[in-house]
Amino acid sequence: MSQASTVTPKPLVGAPEAPETVEETGVRHATLEDLALKILCVAGPLSLRELANQIRLRFAVVNELLRRLRAEQLCEVTGMHASIPQIAITSAGRSRALELLSLNHYTGAAPISLESYVRRVQQQSVRHAEIHPPDVQRALAHLVIDEKTQRKLGAALNSGTSIFLHGPSGTGKTSIATALSSVMALDQVWIPHAIEVDGQMIAVYDPNVHPKVSEAETPNTDPRWVLCHRPAVLVGGELTIEMLELQLNPVAKYYTAPVQMKASNGVLIIDDFGRQRIRPEELLNRWVVPLDRRIDFLTLAGGRKVEIPFEMFVVFATNLDPATLVDAAFLRRIQTKVHVGAVTDQEFHEIFRGVCKPLDLQFEPAVVDELINVIRNKLHEPLRACHPRDIVNQIRWAARYEQKEVKLDREAVLSAVEAYFGTATEGAAYQQ
Repeated sequence: MSQASTVTPKPLVGAPEAPETVEETGVRHATLEDLALKILCVAGPLSLRELANQIRLRFAVVNELLRRLRAEQLCEVTGMHASIPQIAITSAGRSRALELLSLNHYTGAAPISLESYVRRVQQQSVRHAEIHPPDVQRALAHLVIDEKTQRKLGAALNSGTSIFLHGPSGTGKTSIATALSSVMALDQVWIPHAIEVDGQMIAVYDPNVHPKVSEAETPNTDPRWVLCHRPAVLVGGELTIEMLELQLNPVAKYYTAPVQMKASNGVLIIDDFGRQRIRPEELLNRWVVPLDRRIDFLTLAGGRKVEIPFEMFVVFATNLDPATLVDAAFLRRIQTKVHVGAVTDQEFHEIFRGVCKPLDLQFEPAVVDELINVIRNKLHEPLRACHPRDIVNQIRWAARYEQKEVKLDREAVLSAVEAYFGTATEGAAYQQ
């Protein structure tokens, strides 16, 4: 399988420009003033430069905020250092800050407006991504996948909508889904630290989900945004209906984005679909409109509905029959379905060889042929893509226990088969 010799990031949407005034931030003056006051209360006296770095606004914008706070005697200048004012909160400012902190504890980067977020997400939509054969070949190079399936996967990625990967367990559906996200990861997108809606804060940027691009900022870039590779979010059996809604932290009293919002402009993988704590029918009812119209509705604690873009590539992976999980209306909205089944003898050999290579383990075709015969004809199991890795792991663990050299011989393989498949049959019984 060929692999591109060089991989370079795809062209970016233009970087967001840093606001020059409080008005240009798109957020109410009071919201930013309250945030600055809370930061001064929590962090203690700061220089104007330090406060600007923490609130992620330009020096001139923060200076404008502080003029208003000083006029209200909520903070004061305590001195100068290298021509930079040193700022401290006053007793009146502390009282006010404690009131604000009782409402929410958010003291991070200044938020952006909902309108700015919606506009940027739509500009960076996965539907604008152009995926070509070298991109897919590069991402799937570590897997053994036939060309026909590769074409289906590539076409699905270009749709920017969704795909259903189904087939027996152990056939590589999760590995394929994860590999597809690495295709998208070539693109770079802007993720906001937080969004403000009606005075409520929604934290979006998550370093565990959004891989930051180093040295992305320029003097004219709005530091309230972080340049990242397209995100990939994987959820499995732990998925609940609550995870699809805004998460209000009862202690910090501000929201964190739900999983689909964190996956915006990237890939959302629903692994083991049908085995979640949320029933498939619930997810169907929740996502019929988002999958069809590309918009989602989130609810704030006060009951206000917030409309956000549903712009991501969704991968459903399941070992259950899709027709038994959801109705035809839902399946219709998932444009591409790909069955991932048993592998051929040739593919099994190729996968086994690939597992052995990084372990410096001598590949023995004859031993693998006998393993194929045992799995198919004695155990009456289909050949799965996971078998080579799992059998080799069994061999390695046994060799470590017995303090022996790891070898891919007949005795080791048959012993691994017994441990892996849970059969009580002696190895000798597997002979032809």
